[in-house]
Amino acid sequence: MDINTDFSHAHAPTVTLTPDAEQHPSVFEAAFNSGSARALAAVYGPGAVFVPRAGEPVTGAELRAANAEFQSLGLPITVRPRHTYVADDIALLIVDWVIDGEGPDGEDIHIEGTATDVARRGPDGLWRYVIDNPFGTLR
Repeated sequence: MDINTDFSHAHAPTVTLTPDAEQHPSVFEAAFNSGSARALAAVYGPGAVFVPRAGEPVTGAELRAANAEFQSLGLPITVRPRHTYVADDIALLIVDWVIDGEGPDGEDIHIEGTATDVARRGPDGLWRYVIDNPFGTLR
């Protein structure tokens, strides 16, 4: 995993995807923590679904907007993969995560969950989320 965080260049940070499904949550973490919406978008495959609130899946521009809302908190995310199950080019990832700290308004923020995510290995051999369900089994 490699994040380009040299801001002396005219482009936003980029993220290097991984050929190891077990490492994909760490790639997500690095992309999220880079603050770059572009880097974060790179961890998702075409047509990916994100579930920012239980029962409210979003795709495309809505997915990017929902992720931007979380990134706008200005706080890092910490992930701890619990289980990774791989079948051919599909992986089920169960990941504990937390966003914790003082938000932009000075208020304490603590958001956590156990994600139930699905990733697919692309033709390039690299993993991307096709379903990102950060709050897992919440209804």
